[in-house]
Amino acid sequence: MTTRSIPRHQAIERHLRSRIANSQPGDAVESDSDLTALFNVSRMTVRQAAQRLADEGLIYRVPGVGTFVAEPKVHRDIARLRSFTEEMARRGAVAGSRILVAELRTGSTEELAALHLAPRAKVTHVRRLRLADDKPVAIENVVLPMSCSAVLAEDLEHGSLHDALRALGEIPTNASGTLVAINADDEDAELLAVAPGTALLVEERLIVNESGQPLEKTQTRYAGDEFVFHVSLAR
Repeated sequence: MTTRSIPRHQAIERHLRSRIANSQPGDAVESDSDLTALFNVSRMTVRQAAQRLADEGLIYRVPGVGTFVAEPKVHRDIARLRSFTEEMARRGAVAGSRILVAELRTGSTEELAALHLAPRAKVTHVRRLRLADDKPVAIENVVLPMSCSAVLAEDLEHGSLHDALRALGEIPTNASGTLVAINADDEDAELLAVAPGTALLVEERLIVNESGQPLEKTQTRYAGDEFVFHVSLAR
């Protein structure tokens, strides 16, 4: 499909995305009037295209001043089950981790119930500071059955936990969860390099394997000003 055959607002959006990719945060992009003249369209069409990028956190508009490239945020599609590593790759970022905890321990009552394990059973616990292009953006706390303990021998600072699970024959297949907002405590703030009290987004997920058995209970605390979550809804 050529540029001429696509809707004009999509052509404008592609143009702006190209400009953003070759610009630095704070750089100005064309004004509405410049884009109106360049593409020979109405201001409404220009604003439709620009608003999509603003909603994604790629640009910001200052009334009476102009439109500027925003500090890049990490975009996550919560309608699809992807690992952090996969999400970062889709967004052009390099995923990394700093291991905070990697151990076998006795599971809590809540963890054992979620994973359908017997009382006082052991669990595999991995807690990591997740990095995007070496910048701390999330704190991930994962609990797995003891049968998955072989993942502790893997390189979880540079590799994907889900890849390690697949190598064991455990395929993360479906997930359910919640997303809430909290304020960063002192430990969160230190790890994420934010001020105490900064807004965080907390995602709780329970992932099951191909047989429908609970495989992974995860809590991830995201730096609120670093992430944009995309949700698709259908009636």
